Amino acid sequence: MAEKLGPGLITGAADDDPSGIATYSQAGAQFGFNMLWTLFLTYPLMVGIQVISAKIGRVSGHGLATNISRHYPAWLLYSIVGLLLVANTINIAADVAAMGEALKLLSGGPSHLYALGFGLLSLTLQIFIPYNRYVRILKWLTLGLLAYVATVFVIHMPWAQVLSKTVWPQLSWKPEFITTVVAVFGTTISPYLFFWQASQEVEEQQANPQSKPLIRAPEQAKTNFHRIKIDTLIGMGFSNIVAYFIMLTTAVTLGLHGITDIQTSAQAASALRPIAGEFAFWLFSAGIIGTGLLAVPVLAGSAAYAMAGAFHWHNGLELKPVMAKRFYGIIAVSTLLGAALCFTPIDPIKALYWSAVLNGVISVPIMAVMMLMAARRDIMGQFVISTRLKVLGWVCTGVMALAVLTMFWTLGK
Repeated sequence: MAEKLGPGLITGAADDDPSGIATYSQAGAQFGFNMLWTLFLTYPLMVGIQVISAKIGRVSGHGLATNISRHYPAWLLYSIVGLLLVANTINIAADVAAMGEALKLLSGGPSHLYALGFGLLSLTLQIFIPYNRYVRILKWLTLGLLAYVATVFVIHMPWAQVLSKTVWPQLSWKPEFITTVVAVFGTTISPYLFFWQASQEVEEQQANPQSKPLIRAPEQAKTNFHRIKIDTLIGMGFSNIVAYFIMLTTAVTLGLHGITDIQTSAQAASALRPIAGEFAFWLFSAGIIGTGLLAVPVLAGSAAYAMAGAFHWHNGLELKPVMAKRFYGIIAVSTLLGAALCFTPIDPIKALYWSAVLNGVISVPIMAVMMLMAARRDIMGQFVISTRLKVLGWVCTGVMALAVLTMFWTLGK
């Protein structure tokens, strides 16, 4: 089973980064159990759209940006890649800032220097660790998310009420409720995850001398499609279970005690301390660092894959830096720029919530383009996606579009 887990598991786990933790914490603290339903709705949608992105990469042998550049107008490509780069850099800034704050909570010291240190550590791992070993490190880092599952079991939980509200929540048309729904959707169904998983499928294929793009080696399809399905089901399930427990923890602690304004994951951990106890505080804080170490390379890497695909640069984490200078240059710039933002008057945390909303907005055209690509025989050959997957993918795109339009409608009232 372990060999079947890779791109999907890492992609799903990276979804629960410190900025995602902040979004889930805010949702739980502000709206209690009434946001838990979103994570059950997003699970099948996440699985569908991530399987589609993985299949595009594995079948064509190219990432999303390369395929877009070959078959769609340049303005669409550059718009998507530019927005992705901006959103990812803001996310990196928020993540390393949260990691620095979490380490400060645990041990004291200068959070800004810790943030820079985490950025440099992440960059060093990506540049100097060979791809096959680096992927194993990322897999082990996914275990850091179990801290949030454990937290639930060290505090009192009214399970009957939790289950009731999960299936029968109290919904609202207030702008703040709708915007939070879009932020949760934008955090769970994020563009950088599409680009990362598709590119990682290409990396996995290129790392194995016997593997070829499925459009040229259809006999390898059955095994790879089964692996993609299992990997993605488990990875996205793991992601949503952890997100559910984060939201649940903050709802039953912070929300019930009137603490409803959570701006950062570190703030959520700090607020937990007097309510849930020292052990819960330590688990929550340690989880922030572990998930950040997993997520920052995914954010920087997905931006680099997108840029490299757009401009047809050599790319891949299996290549040495001297062979892919511009690819690694984007990883370095986005990581270091994100860390540098922690030293400026710009508050990346305040921009973070709206970055999640921005992710929700730009996901819609990206998903629409992905759905069109997955149905094109000049890209997918005989492996155009099935009717069932096509329906699921378009439903996911439609739900995201509806959530975004509803948000703009409520904000305009």
